[in-house]
Parts: sequence; structure tokens; C-alpha cells
Amino acid sequence: MENLSNGHLESFVKIPTIKFTKLFINGEFLDSVSGKTFETVDPRTEEVIAEIAEANKEDVDIAVKAAREAFDCGPWPRMPGAERAKIMLKWSELIEQNAEEIAALDTIDGGKLFSWCKAVDVPEASNILRYYAGAADKIHGDVFKTSRDLHLYSLMEPVGVVGHIIPWNFPTVMFFAKVAPALAAGCTMVIKPAEQTPLSSLFYAHLARLAGIPDGVLNVVPGFGSIAGAAISSHMDIDAVSFTGSTETGRKIMQAAALSNLKPVSLELGGKSPVLIFDDADVDKAVDLALFGILHNKGEICVAFSRVYVQEGIYDEFEKKVVEKAKTWVVGDPFDPKVQQGPQTSKAQYDKIISYIEHGKSEGATLLTGGKPAGNKGYYIEPTIFVNVKEDMLIAQEEIFGPVMTLSKFNMVCVQQDH
Repeated sequence: MENLSNGHLESFVKIPTIKFTKLFINGEFLDSVSGKTFETVDPRTEEVIAEIAEANKEDVDIAVKAAREAFDCGPWPRMPGAERAKIMLKWSELIEQNAEEIAALDTIDGGKLFSWCKAVDVPEASNILRYYAGAADKIHGDVFKTSRDLHLYSLMEPVGVVGHIIPWNFPTVMFFAKVAPALAAGCTMVIKPAEQTPLSSLFYAHLARLAGIPDGVLNVVPGFGSIAGAAISSHMDIDAVSFTGSTETGRKIMQAAALSNLKPVSLELGGKSPVLIFDDADVDKAVDLALFGILHNKGEICVAFSRVYVQEGIYDEFEKKVVEKAKTWVVGDPFDPKVQQGPQTSKAQYDKIISYIEHGKSEGATLLTGGKPAGNKGYYIEPTIFVNVKEDMLIAQEEIFGPVMTLSKFNMVCVQQDH
């Protein structure tokens, strides 16, 4: 891992000027009511990128009021689905036209690989919009045959004002996974991006305005989960909430929704994904898949291959090869096209991962490779592999959300049953 100067970073790609740092409410970029801001930090350099307007409960109230007005009186829910689709397709085109700038924003804000963002995340966002644009004019109910002399049918209607709380590990893809279906249905919304990665969400708000999405339909309120996220979850005038993030926060959101207006909640929470590799597997292919599964997006993914179980017949070969390959994994500046793993998104996440690694060592697991910071600047961590991991160890039980694999051997026991 090589630390690169800012001048060298510029040689890979032109770092964009940060254009949008304020709340986006009712079609305008606004300061927060309190005037407070928070810093968003570049995880490559540990330097502040920009000061972002910090939404509090009062700002959320203003955003919800704008979304409610847009839903109750505005054109979006009353617009034919085909017309909504045209605007969504225009937004999709604008995303494609600005792909490089968007990818750079997620790279400097979240440490994501620039090449991956540009080739995968941004096109996927555009495709999600296109998919739901295609669904916008195909929302229909059913007609039911009854045993009585009645005509019975159902209608599908937009739920109303939706609150979206977005995670920091996939700020672009998750933004559109939540926003696009709600738009297609005719909903209006208030979106809280993660405080670690607000830049691309604010840029998308700008593009939404250019595409022709009416004022108040889409509102973006950067801020902290304990304040802005809590205000969304407990708001009496928000009709549904969608959240992706930790299980702990998911519980709080569900509780707040229940204690307020019993709004429905959609949750996608953390994981601790196991991978089983049997004796008949192609070892080289299994090594590649297992390693990519834990190191992709620096392990900051809810379905990361954090627990790998290999059958005893190929275990020794697998262990040797996966360690060799992990040692060749290129960790460094995410703008460098040769790099495979960038920095963790934030100092807090970096510290959390390091603490889990220390727990693994102190509990008696064997560290085969990695386990240390990579370089002396930025939130970089070496690809890390533990063996001799017991099932009750913290690293086997809890989601680490980083480039840390636990590797275990298993055998098959055949049980004969008498008939």
C-alpha cells in the first residue's frame, strides 16, 4: 500500500468541485434552520471535504410539510404514470451524462473504488430508475369474482409521504433502490442520506430538479441518525419509512414508528453471511469468490462472506491459496485503477474494525495475514484472515463490516437411519 500525494491523486482523475452542500427542500437548496453544519471527510486523506448543512427536527418538519403539500395538492400523484415515467427517464439520462462526477463524489466521500462506481454503481442507479419508470404506468388492481351479485375490485394507490433513511456503504445504489419505486407509485418523500456520505444524494437532488420532478416531491435532509433520522421515524405526517442499516438502529426505527402513527416500516438490516465450500469445488475459483466476497467494497456490505467454512478434504489447499492471494490484494487510493480495495468509509468504522481484530487476537483466534492498518494516512486496513475461530468468539458472532474473514474447517458426518 503506497500513500499518494494529492498531486498524484489528481493525475488519476479530476476531483470535482463540491457544488451542493445545503438541504434540498421544496425544490431549493437551503441552509438549516439552526445554521449548523457538519464535516464530511475524505477517508483517503482524513481531510475535510466540505461543510454540510445539518438537518434537525425543525428542518425535517419543513421538509415533511413540503412533501405533504406536494402529495395532497401537487401534480405528481395525479400525473398519469406515463408522464411520471418520462421525467424519471430524463433523470436517468442526466445521471448517465454526469457519471464520472457522481462516481468521484462517492469515491472521495466513501472511499469506494472510482472504476467500480463509474462502471457498476452509477449505471445500476440509472437502470433502477429506468426499470421503475417502466412500471409507473402498469400499476393496477384486481377484479374479483364473487358468489354474490356484487362487483368487487381493488385499487392500488400511493401510500403518501415516505421517509427514506439511506446507508453509507452504497450511497448511490441505495438512494435509487428506495426513491425510484416510491416515485413510480406517485409518492412524495423525505430522504436522509448517511452523514458519512451526503454528497451524491445532494447532487441527485440537483439532477432531479433539472429532470422536472416537481417541487416538494423529493426532499433531501442530510444530518445525523439520532436527530434527523429519529425525526423521520417518529413523524406523525410520514406515512411509511424505509431503512437500510444496522439491526440496532432498525429496532429503534420500528419502535419510533409504532409509538407515533403506526406507519409501516421496511427494513434491510445487517448480516453475518456464511459460505460453505465442499470438497468437489474448484479450489482456485472458490478462493477467488471467497476473497472477493469479503474484500469487495472493503467488506462494507451486509452480505459479505465474513464466515467461510471449507470441507476438510480441500481445506489445507484452500487456506494456503487464500492467504497467498490476500497478500497480493492491492490496497490504496481508490482512484488508482490498479487498486482493489480503498479506505474504510469513516474513522468510526475504521476504529470499529480494528477493535474487532484485536478482540479476535485476544480471544485466541490465529491471525494468518493482515490485521493491521495499511499505510500511515487514511482509513486503510489490510485484508485480514483468522483461523482457529470458535463459534462463541465475537468475530464469529457479530457483523464486522470490514475486510476480515474467519476461516473454519468442517467435516461431513453420515448418520445411518434404521427403517
